[in-house]
Amino acid sequence: MASDNTLIHKRIRVRIPKDYHQEPVISHLVSDYGLTVNITAAILGANAVGDGWFDLDLQGTDTQIQSGLNYLQELALEVWDENRVGNW
Repeated sequence: MASDNTLIHKRIRVRIPKDYHQEPVISHLVSDYGLTVNITAAILGANAVGDGWFDLDLQGTDTQIQSGLNYLQELALEVWDENRVGNW
């Protein structure tokens, strides 16, 4: 396990429902949890209608990444990574 100051990467896929279009979900991962977030792929509906699917590369400490994932869980978003699938 990484020490508290070691930066690690975690790749996830998240579905952001259309109900959250006014909520800056990805921006909160950066501003509130101190993560570096790279969007490596995205699928959006035409004219931003419908759900958005985002492949994200998160970089931060283990604590920052876990806090960011907990935030996504609190929103009840679907998140996939190499170890887990489904609603958090």
